[in-house]
Amino acid sequence: MLELLTNAQVHAPEPLGVRHLLIAGGRIAWIGEEIPDLPASLGARTRDIEGRRLIPGLIDAHVHLTGGGGEAGAHTKVPPLALSRFTRGGVTSVVALLGTDDATRHPRELVAAVHALRNEGLSAWCYTAGYHVPPVTITGSVRGDIAAIECIIGVKSAISDHRSSQPTLDELLRIASEAHVGGVMTGKAGVLHLHVGDGARGLALIREALEHAELPASVFNPTHVNRRKALFDEAIALAKLGCNVDITAFPVADGEDAWPAETALVRYLESGAPPERVTISSDGGGCLPVFDDDGRVASMDVGDPGALARTLRALLSAGQPLERVLPAFTSNVAWLLRLPRKGSIAAGNDADLVVLDNDGGIRDVMANGVWHAMNGNVTVAGSFETMHSSTV
Repeated sequence: MLELLTNAQVHAPEPLGVRHLLIAGGRIAWIGEEIPDLPASLGARTRDIEGRRLIPGLIDAHVHLTGGGGEAGAHTKVPPLALSRFTRGGVTSVVALLGTDDATRHPRELVAAVHALRNEGLSAWCYTAGYHVPPVTITGSVRGDIAAIECIIGVKSAISDHRSSQPTLDELLRIASEAHVGGVMTGKAGVLHLHVGDGARGLALIREALEHAELPASVFNPTHVNRRKALFDEAIALAKLGCNVDITAFPVADGEDAWPAETALVRYLESGAPPERVTISSDGGGCLPVFDDDGRVASMDVGDPGALARTLRALLSAGQPLERVLPAFTSNVAWLLRLPRKGSIAAGNDADLVVLDNDGGIRDVMANGVWHAMNGNVTVAGSFETMHSSTV
């Protein structure tokens, strides 16, 4: 099916002005300034975007596709995320991972969930392992998982958190080197995606790693760096050394020692750190626990993939130019993760597109050339989203 999108105000993420796009085979086949005269025999549908802003689909590089949590018992394990949880928030590509529970959950399950989401129309990849050392893998090594399993693009671990294995410098370097070499062998990202807790050591272990090893700084990718204000200052300093840092769009209460994602991004961009080395993710499906002094869960929330769209809208409402903030949700993520057909609007790229409404919210969502949401309504549901339980 061919589809011609006309009169779109394209942000690719750089502003291109009004453009027209031809969608074919799940890709952007053509983009131009003049509406083409297509032969009727092609049977192309035409949709007028009516001058609304058209942006690349959002890439969420930190989601618990199979569910996170479990810190307060088996009943607190978060259920898996359904397709529309992503699409209604403008997310068309995800990277899935494990968290605290890499014992009852396993990378095998994660790989299966990635393929399930792909079968439903989204683009998906994952990291192997979870919080703990030695890493839980499928083939027996991080390098082997990246080399042998197409959808695995890096590895997950955790530092500065009482739930981690308290990895030593040597252990962290070994994991990072396995990821890096796996990436070199395959052309994949090969990153070490690091959950960072609120421990006092912050990012010190990454700084030590940069001082004592030959690994590129870009291998180390700390996330949740806005969870403490001092930690965020550390993250900015690391970005200036070549690391890529990830802001989390989690809820922040008034007076909390943390930066909301929209505030953190603006502070980062005003710091002089490389603008291409910052990304934003949702922690969708992940448990967001609050612990007491004894390490017991006092309260919890659950990450929502829709937080990315809310953060983008908040930035636009605050007067931030779309072209300034959009890369952190799109092209920066694609560049870090070596996803060449994602994160930007150009001929040959995958047709992952989002139409914004007048207030900067999500109106229409296309993933791989298929409309998953139109006029704010979900048009493609996941395999089990339309099922209803019977009554007794």
